Amino acid sequence: MRFATVSFTALPLLLGSLALNPGPESAAIAGKVTFAGTPAKPKLVDMGKQPECIKLNPAGRLTEDVVTGPGNTLQNALVYISGGDSDPGPSPAIAATFDQRDCHYATHVLPLRVGQDVSISNSDPFNHNIHPLGKINREWNRVQLAGTPPFSYSYENEEFIHVKCNIHAWMSAYFVVLKTRHVSVTKNDGSFRLPDLSPGRYTVTAWHELYGIQKQEVTVGGGETQTLNFVFHARP
Repeated sequence: MRFATVSFTALPLLLGSLALNPGPESAAIAGKVTFAGTPAKPKLVDMGKQPECIKLNPAGRLTEDVVTGPGNTLQNALVYISGGDSDPGPSPAIAATFDQRDCHYATHVLPLRVGQDVSISNSDPFNHNIHPLGKINREWNRVQLAGTPPFSYSYENEEFIHVKCNIHAWMSAYFVVLKTRHVSVTKNDGSFRLPDLSPGRYTVTAWHELYGIQKQEVTVGGGETQTLNFVFHARP
């Protein structure tokens, strides 16, 4: 893996060049993802056939397909620029991380860039299986033994990929492979922010694994932050 370097002698010249030729002020899009109606209630995961997982989760564990917060906020929604991004930039040299811990995928929705490595690890003292169900990209299935080092994989095409474990059936996550670098996954307060945008008109898409997809158009000017909110209509 090769990383770009800048010598200390060249750094003042580089900074001077940036000062003399500033680009347009960057813009941002920010907002919240919420729900209207009654969301699906999380269920207690049945780990009865895996006593090793019960030991790691004495208080139990809830499903994560719908996670809500105060004020009708929706967690684990993915918001990204789906149109108007003419310069996605190179794929990151640093791998994204995806860990299997306490009989659970530590990251439920993981955004990846096309061509970016994802480093997959197993922090549990027993075996796991990782099975990303790619349809546009290749589907693969691999057992990861306890105590073995992480392995890496990358994807060539944009796709929302469901990930499951064939050993522990409740384990579920998503790899979201995109070309754009402008992507955000909502936390418990439902908030998202897409910074470092050039002034222009964009299509912004919000995705949720159970409630589907919404799109909005927005125009941002240099140096400004536009507010954009999404409301999903929850079904019981």
